[in-house]
Amino acid sequence: MKLHPDHIYAYGAHRGGIDERWFASTTPAANENREIDEGLSYVVHEGKRAFTLAEAVGLEGSKLVGAAIWDSYKRWPVYSKFFDNMGPIPHHMHQSEEQAALVGQQGKPESYYFPPQLNGVGNNFPYTFFGLEPGTTKQDIRRCLERWNEGDNGILNYSKAYKLKPGTGWLVPPCVLHAPGSLVTYEPQWGSDVFGMYQSMVEGRYLQWNMLVKNMPEDKQKDLDFIVGQLDWEGNVNPNFKDAHYLEPIADGDTASAGYVDRWVVYGKIKGKELFSSKELTVEPGQKVTIKDKGAYGLVAMQGVGTIGRHPLETPAMIRFGELTADEYFVTHDAANAGVTFHNTGTEPLVTLRYFGPGINPNAPAVGDHKKSN
Repeated sequence: MKLHPDHIYAYGAHRGGIDERWFASTTPAANENREIDEGLSYVVHEGKRAFTLAEAVGLEGSKLVGAAIWDSYKRWPVYSKFFDNMGPIPHHMHQSEEQAALVGQQGKPESYYFPPQLNGVGNNFPYTFFGLEPGTTKQDIRRCLERWNEGDNGILNYSKAYKLKPGTGWLVPPCVLHAPGSLVTYEPQWGSDVFGMYQSMVEGRYLQWNMLVKNMPEDKQKDLDFIVGQLDWEGNVNPNFKDAHYLEPIADGDTASAGYVDRWVVYGKIKGKELFSSKELTVEPGQKVTIKDKGAYGLVAMQGVGTIGRHPLETPAMIRFGELTADEYFVTHDAANAGVTFHNTGTEPLVTLRYFGPGINPNAPAVGDHKKSN
């Protein structure tokens, strides 16, 4: 994430190190002991934080996010983040819309892209466990939950790890188990922070039972059959799991001769709905390109220097906690429709990632389409 080493524990050692940075977010973080504005992005005016993006969207609605998103959700319902851990995190899932509604929350599908610029090394465990091995039974997982206080409950014995490759990604629906590995990850996702941790220990660290059941109805938090039933069983034991979820970049048109390439890096539908998507724009040195999109987006610069419209666009080498940077922007619906001009004023490629909200790119590629373009 490029956070200055002196500021990794900026919230205090009792909170642990800062391992995430959220982009164009109107979604409050749900962790304990959080700051009042944790998770929320700010609008900057005249070099100072003026108000949160959530407040701006609440006031201006469709002018910022577009009429379709505002009419359907009354908010900016997605966000993205960098996730940067030295090792793996526990095997967990995020609840579906229906499950989360039982506790007054929203479900959470998500996606991963591993930017090459941030992944020169793989850290301690560049592998992610996904789903469950075909043949695993619900009784197997129930027994893992029964062993919660006996040390490692052994749930990873029923899963499969995939080696993570920079420049690729995954689409992860709700109710599918995953234990993300140690590559720095760009994560477009739904604007919710619900989860259930099904692994009792990771790297020798014990997880409290509450980390499994915190987003389940109170009267079901000891019901092991209910907890196992929260999993999308067919989705988890799918023998073709990788084919159903793995992503590789797909160029949007043949534009290299014009000095730029715009690639889809997150795409695909979840239960038939296009909920979020993401593109990686690369502009060659000295080149200028105007990109028109169908809806609002959050953007972060990954490499290089230049301008976005009339604003500076600079990729920092290191960021101090609380420091304002020129690498992140929110582009409104109307501005995206009209077209945004990117100018590379540097000597290396200017690379940005931008993510979109629901229904903006229904004609984006489907999971697996990268095989057609190879």
